[in-house]
Amino acid sequence: MASTKEWFESVAEAERRARKRLPKSVYSALIAGAERGTSSADNLDAFRELGFIPRIATGLPQHRELATTVMGIDVSMPVLVSPVGVQAVHPDGEVAIARAAAAAGIATGLSSFASKPLAEVVAANPATFLQLYWMGGRKRVAQLLEHALVHCARGIILTLDWTFSHRRDWGSPTLPQRYDAKTLLRLAPEALVRPRWLRDFLRAGGAPALTVPNLARPGSPVPRFFEAYGEWMSTPQPSWEDIAWMRERWDGPFMVKGIAHPDDARQAVAVGATAISVSNHGGNNLDGSPASLRLLPAVVDAVGSDVEILLDGGVRRGSDVVKALALGARGVMSGRAVLWGLAANGQTGIANVLEILRGGIHETLLGIGRSSIHQLTVEDVLVRDSFALWPTQRRTLGTP
Repeated sequence: MASTKEWFESVAEAERRARKRLPKSVYSALIAGAERGTSSADNLDAFRELGFIPRIATGLPQHRELATTVMGIDVSMPVLVSPVGVQAVHPDGEVAIARAAAAAGIATGLSSFASKPLAEVVAANPATFLQLYWMGGRKRVAQLLEHALVHCARGIILTLDWTFSHRRDWGSPTLPQRYDAKTLLRLAPEALVRPRWLRDFLRAGGAPALTVPNLARPGSPVPRFFEAYGEWMSTPQPSWEDIAWMRERWDGPFMVKGIAHPDDARQAVAVGATAISVSNHGGNNLDGSPASLRLLPAVVDAVGSDVEILLDGGVRRGSDVVKALALGARGVMSGRAVLWGLAANGQTGIANVLEILRGGIHETLLGIGRSSIHQLTVEDVLVRDSFALWPTQRRTLGTP
């Protein structure tokens, strides 16, 4: 079926429509990676280096099993919405994402730097995990955990794959600290050439908010983005003892996001993590770090029987999801693809992206002769010699 005005047939088309609809600086922020973008590009390249051998006349039933459980939540397919902060894509923001995710039967992650309050997002999708950074020390983190508990977050995603990398060699925009007259004048030309984006925000009450309601202190005004960002940046990175302390204070699902090394995966298991996410922050962390997918098999080798493992980074197709599961992931997390859908057509666009992923998983299983995602193994993918990184990974994947 060809794309129409209200429907698109690929995530690539969603991105194209997002690029046409969004102001240049907003779109640039969605695609940017740290420094040269090496890691961001490798997230995509790694998926291209895996292939399939099609099977025919398999006699498979029409139905293929896509459902699974992630951190205690039944989901209709192995895809979760990754938490993404500072959304200026659409005025409905994270609430639209939550509604679309709930309709699709999947969970969503809400960034602590989100534009919408946790309570509103949970109301739209009770299967919502709140993402937190380690910021302000133990007293402040305890306060944030209490906020998550009071507003019924189903679990915590502790994001650690960030080293405050601000360097961009190829066009990531500078976020305005506030929308004063000077800033609005500077940004006006971008907005005026994207009238649909401007119209949507004007109808919703004005320019995108630069406040972060989920980081408000009790009894204090909602902080602006850079106020909260400064608090985060000035906080020393946590130790594993800090993370263990945090885990003890959260009696529910707890994910450590940002795992790249098998030893860190073992540490996450030791502190009692429910799940880990193998992630390089979408290529926005340490540039030159390998694609998440390349790191996945060694992590699975180390802790695959002890903890749920998710993969975050570079997922654009249902076949990408199948590749990640074949290498040992329980599921994947998708951020950019969902935001492109939101930009392209609001909540309907998100639903469109999720159905593209669902359809792609279904078709790939059929093509390789599998009736369930739970049947997938490393034998279902073809791996180039250059793909594997660790000696143990080479043995796992059967490469020289």
